[in-house]
Amino acid sequence: MKKLEIIANKSVEEDLFDRFERRGLKPRYTEIPIVYGEGRTNPKKGDGIWPEENFLLIIYTEDDMAEKIISVVRDLKIDFPDEGIKIFEIEVQASF
Repeated sequence: MKKLEIIANKSVEEDLFDRFERRGLKPRYTEIPIVYGEGRTNPKKGDGIWPEENFLLIIYTEDDMAEKIISVVRDLKIDFPDEGIKIFEIEVQASF
């Protein structure tokens, strides 16, 4: 099982979900709709100086679905190289 964290500019959020839908993916996720921070691109602080904002998706899923989601994010990043799109993959053990 994998934990995926997707952090991206709010401007690509709709594109991400559209791509999930087009590929028939319906990941279960938790969304933190507004996230501030600074990475390799401009800061995202939601203020008058740095007005952009990010969002965060947290997804726990099986390995095969994780690879499909990673592929979608990779393609999104190719199409929007300057928008600050990152995905982090962590191996987890499920406890039931």
